[in-house]
Amino acid sequence: MRRAGYAVLSRLLAPVMGAVLWRRAARNHVPAARRLEWLGRGAAPPSGAWWVHAASVGEVEAALPLIRGLRERFPRVSVLVTTTTPEGAARITAAGIDDVHHRFLPLDLPGAVRRFVVAARPRAGVIVETELWPHLFAACERAGVPLVLASGRLSDRAFRRYQRQQPLIGEVLGVPMRILAQDSTAAGRFRALGAPPGRVEIGGNLKFDRDPPAGAEGGAALRAALCSAEVPVWAAVSTREGEDEAVLAAHAALRRHHPDARLIWVPRHPQRFDTVARAAADAGLSVARRSLQADAPGRADREADVLLGDTLGEMGLYLAAADVAFVGGSLVPLGGQNLLEPAALGRPVLTGPDVSNFAAVARALDAVDARIEVADGDALGAALVGLFGDPERGRRMAVAGQDVVASGRGAVARVLGVLEETVAAG
Repeated sequence: MRRAGYAVLSRLLAPVMGAVLWRRAARNHVPAARRLEWLGRGAAPPSGAWWVHAASVGEVEAALPLIRGLRERFPRVSVLVTTTTPEGAARITAAGIDDVHHRFLPLDLPGAVRRFVVAARPRAGVIVETELWPHLFAACERAGVPLVLASGRLSDRAFRRYQRQQPLIGEVLGVPMRILAQDSTAAGRFRALGAPPGRVEIGGNLKFDRDPPAGAEGGAALRAALCSAEVPVWAAVSTREGEDEAVLAAHAALRRHHPDARLIWVPRHPQRFDTVARAAADAGLSVARRSLQADAPGRADREADVLLGDTLGEMGLYLAAADVAFVGGSLVPLGGQNLLEPAALGRPVLTGPDVSNFAAVARALDAVDARIEVADGDALGAALVGLFGDPERGRRMAVAGQDVVASGRGAVARVLGVLEETVAAG
């Protein structure tokens, strides 16, 4: 399929995509006037700004160091951030960065993206990770807006999907654009899909430049409030549907060796908080909910087997309170979640086999034995028992993981440098 066929298909699917986004916006209380932005209408975006597109929450988190870097390097130039989802918009607002403006990225329809690009006239656009929109990129090319694909990556699934659409993707990657891939594997995949080799380089992963997760400074106090120092504490974070049984089986295995062991359980999505609490209770575990605590856990919380992390914005707190972290979304075929947060805090990292969303990070951790991969709940339990029985191994993993994070920094500086070169050359 080439661009003409894509144009027909995108028009046919536009009502469906619009309806999905409209319902999602309604659930998140997005004003009706702002929903027009998905059609390239509504309030005009600031003109002449740096433009950063980050599809949803994960991409926004990756983009935040870059956005702050743009504001520091170019204090007189606004930053326009576009997201696809309301959740991404909320994260940008919560970041509270001065002179940063948000708009929803229009659906990839010729008229919608043309209206957006003409109104915004950005100095340059930075697309975070991998968002390849044929009409949007064509509109930028016609308007003379240079593009940079930052922290570019292609999972195994995405690469196979794009290979099936190679004629179209080859056209998209052929527009004037610098591609800063996360690693050599990603760079090779972009070239194989048709990106001009001279425009593809390795630029690193923006997520390495993130600040430590919020709340980490309170971890020691939370742990002390939950249990004594010698009690094993592990965290299962960003877990998804289909992983509950594995987490419970692993905790049961650990408790057979350490009856007082504690679990800090943080589901990925708020709508699963109650489900996870019931699952733990049905397994005979007592559960304390972080959301019901005042300033600190009370006596009942100290005696609980499980602390349910049912609050937002406290991932650093939960990870810092634990000795070991299992990162979910990886025992089910969902690609895994952020491995860098526990590694940055010096926590040994355990995952399931599917970490395709963070493949480059996983490879870096594996190279220094800073990650343990498990196949199921039994293997997760065995890994936990092994780590708590061999504290020295846990310490080696922690130091190695922190070294990986430290050595991976620098992607923001590379993107800023490319933007300066691109604008100067234009």
